[in-house]
Amino acid sequence: MRNSLLLALGLIFLTSCTVRIHSGESSKPEPRQEWAIAIHAGAGVIGKDSPREQIEGARAGLREALELGQQMLDRGASGLDTVEAVITVLENNPRFNAGKGAVFTAEGRHELDASIMDGATLGCGGVTGVTTVKNPIRLARCVMEQTRHVLFAAEGAEAFADTQPQIERVSSDYFSTEKRAKSLEHWRKRQSALETRAQRHARASQEEAARWKSTVGCVVLDRNGNLVAGTSTGGMTGKRFGRIGDSPLIGAGTYANNDTCAVSCTGTGEEYIRHNVARDIADRMRYGNRTVHEAAGEVIYDVLQPDDGGVIVVDHRGNIAMLFNTDGMFRGAANAEGRFDIAIWE
Repeated sequence: MRNSLLLALGLIFLTSCTVRIHSGESSKPEPRQEWAIAIHAGAGVIGKDSPREQIEGARAGLREALELGQQMLDRGASGLDTVEAVITVLENNPRFNAGKGAVFTAEGRHELDASIMDGATLGCGGVTGVTTVKNPIRLARCVMEQTRHVLFAAEGAEAFADTQPQIERVSSDYFSTEKRAKSLEHWRKRQSALETRAQRHARASQEEAARWKSTVGCVVLDRNGNLVAGTSTGGMTGKRFGRIGDSPLIGAGTYANNDTCAVSCTGTGEEYIRHNVARDIADRMRYGNRTVHEAAGEVIYDVLQPDDGGVIVVDHRGNIAMLFNTDGMFRGAANAEGRFDIAIWE
């Protein structure tokens, strides 16, 4: 009996050792990048037959933002400072739908949204429906750092901006561009041509799903191992009644947690809200033991519908995923090992 007991204990010990070896506990952990960054400027891309000036202009805008992020992270800037600075550059570029160049609402206004999240502390802040804030991402960070709240909307966000002297204010026409004005005119003509309310709703939904996935975002892993995500948008052409998309909503359009990843989304906001896309990707990594590519792929290709949009994700090791189910996504990525990629369609 005693020998049998010892034999059984020995087998249990050997089995547990084998399990640890096969589970990777005894192997060296995957090395972490010193830093990594990914950016996007929307999954509503221009056509491949667009004028060369438009294509090269979009690439130049992505390159400017990515180079700034690369330089900041390489010299040891924090993830929060980097995300804010990079998104500010994208907000200031009239080619993208955030800040300058934001689309028009049905009433001919501009209503801007943004959010930011710190993976080290789970601190987060967002603003929605702002109309005079030049760079909404900066105000979102103020919400995170200067208040105990997470999200301020419309008049409340504007009133909060009044208390922050460092936040630059502009008149509404600052955001306007000829391109966005023509888009609104086209949208209005299409709406007036529809005969019934049901037809109007159906056509609006089709156009929004097909064309207005324009947002900007940035996710980073900094040298301290902190993950940060931020997203900013002008919304969608023709939006009404104070509509809010996923971009200012933590968990839907933006999420960061140092244990898993940082995520910024772009697409049909209502679908990203319904499926809590940014948090879902992080949860699949945490609870399902998925890699960053597996988690993002499952959500983009299996949960969302074709043409819903895309995501950029960086995990706590510096691995980057940039996936989309649309015709393309304005995007870029860089890391400490010399990677520097800019892409639109491929």
